[in-house]
Amino acid sequence: MPDTTCHMSVSIDGFAAGPDQSRENPLGRGGLTVHRWHLGDERATAADDTASAWLQRPRGAYIMGRNMFGPIRGGWDDEWRGWWGPEPPYHAPVFVLTHHPRAPIVMEGGTTFHFVTEGFDAAYAQALDVAGGQGVDIAGGASTVRQALAAGVVDELTLDIAPVLLHTGERLFDGIDTFGFEPVEVLHSPLATHIRYRRG
Repeated sequence: MPDTTCHMSVSIDGFAAGPDQSRENPLGRGGLTVHRWHLGDERATAADDTASAWLQRPRGAYIMGRNMFGPIRGGWDDEWRGWWGPEPPYHAPVFVLTHHPRAPIVMEGGTTFHFVTEGFDAAYAQALDVAGGQGVDIAGGASTVRQALAAGVVDELTLDIAPVLLHTGERLFDGIDTFGFEPVEVLHSPLATHIRYRRG
């Protein structure tokens, strides 16, 4: 079976997003600083370029939480179609975890957002079913990654650890009792330490 992957950027104190996420501030206060390595910072290096290639490799399907898809809570605002404009970067089916049903949204470039109300296991089964030989990626955010880790489905985990402190927000490993991964590749830049882990 093709690998299930996950690639997340975190602060050095383990936060994937800062506090007070909103439409104007989707990664929360300070959250953007953990992503400078791949968001056009002039100090990005060849190591950051390599890690960006890891992040952008095509996958057969993606799973994300509702928080990552957008800032709306409760019932859906049907105008909201994600943060990414008319052609999201996924180019594959994306399964969004939510408590509120919504019809699929077909976007340009091959991305279709499917909204799954039956929980992580159901979303993962659907993603596996359509992913073919390209595997599934757990796109985030932190809560969805924790569910994937708890389910034991992640084969490869990449962390981009930025040398910043957020102190509060959405911590990636809260409630995860064991790690179970071994580092297989480490790249360094002034903006992040990129560590690729494989399940031990």
